[in-house]
Amino acid sequence: MLDPHTSTLFSGAARGSEMAFGAAAEAYGIAEVNFTFDGHDPVRAQGLRMLSPEDLALKDVSLHYVSRLMGRSYPDEPMFRMLLQSICWQIASGREVFVVGEIMQDGTVKGGTGWGAEFAKICNKPLFVFDQVKDEWFRWDNRWVAAKNVVISRENFTGTGTRSLMETGQRAIAQLFERSFRRG
Repeated sequence: MLDPHTSTLFSGAARGSEMAFGAAAEAYGIAEVNFTFDGHDPVRAQGLRMLSPEDLALKDVSLHYVSRLMGRSYPDEPMFRMLLQSICWQIASGREVFVVGEIMQDGTVKGGTGWGAEFAKICNKPLFVFDQVKDEWFRWDNRWVAAKNVVISRENFTGTGTRSLMETGQRAIAQLFERSFRRG
C-alpha cells in the first residue's frame, strides 16, 4: 500500500469522475493537481493549476489526428481544443492512468474521456479503465484485459473519466483508494 502523504493525483476537477477522484484523494490526504484553463469551470478548488495559453500550446494536438484515431469527429472549437490539451497535461503528469467510463466496441473509450485513454496508450503509461456498464476493471495490454483488484501502485497517478458517473463508477473509485492507500 502507498503512503497517501507522498502521493499526488493529477486530474481536471470536472464534475463526475474527476470530482470523485478528487474527493477520494482529499479523504486520504493525497495532494491534488487539477489542471484548468481560462473558460473552464472546475468543480473542485484543490490544487488548481491554471494552464496559460503557452502551457496549452505545449500539448497541442491535431483534431484531424484525434478524430481519425478515435473513429469519430470532434468540433474544431477553441474550448474543445483546450480541453484536449489539458487532458494531455493530466496524462503526461501521472505515472499510471485510471479512467472511469465505457469501453466501446471498437476498443476506444466513450466520449472526450476516450482521448485521455488513447493518449495514455501513446505515452506507454500503465492504463486501467473501469467500464461502468460492465461493472469491471480492464487494463490495456495491447488489448483490453479484465483486471481484478486493481491498485494504484505509483505515487504520481492520473484519475479521470466521464462526467456521467454512475453508482458503479463511484464505488469503483472508492474501492480503488481503499485497496491502494494506508489510512492515517
